[in-house]
Amino acid sequence: MNKYQNQGGGSSDKTIYWLIGGFSLLALLGIGLVALGESKSQGQVASYTTNDTTRPKTVVKTKFFDLGNMKVTDEKTVEFAIENSGDKPLQLFKGSSSCGCTFGQIVINGDKSPEFSMHSKSTWTGSVNPGEKATLLVTYKPSIMPVKGEVSRAVYVSTNDPDNKELTFTVKAFVE
Repeated sequence: MNKYQNQGGGSSDKTIYWLIGGFSLLALLGIGLVALGESKSQGQVASYTTNDTTRPKTVVKTKFFDLGNMKVTDEKTVEFAIENSGDKPLQLFKGSSSCGCTFGQIVINGDKSPEFSMHSKSTWTGSVNPGEKATLLVTYKPSIMPVKGEVSRAVYVSTNDPDNKELTFTVKAFVE
């Protein structure tokens, strides 16, 4: 037998291939389950067009608030009202923010969404019935991303209102 012939190691090579294949299959299965879980946690969002006679309609009186002067160690929260003047449920979803120092949370009939920001986007979906309001809480914490001077930050919320697919709420502050 020369030095290039197999000396019985063939079965160990097959075992390694089976192990690699098995681990790869498990990894793909795990990724698939996580993706499925993500899609389910978002919930079903009803879709409408601007031509639909019955649909949700978003009413927001103000999308801007000046928090005034703040110290880097301060934390301020402001409330924004989101009303549904339509005749179908208004769904709010995909909350995020422009910075990791700015957080949002949606309150509907006393039920609060998980807090969301730039780095922890929300997979929550909430529904505002016709004639009802939701409250968006926007909290700015300058100590997380310390800057000085005038600062502007935004929170974004998607809706199923075809005229207002994404709402942008802005807060401004002067950080001392």
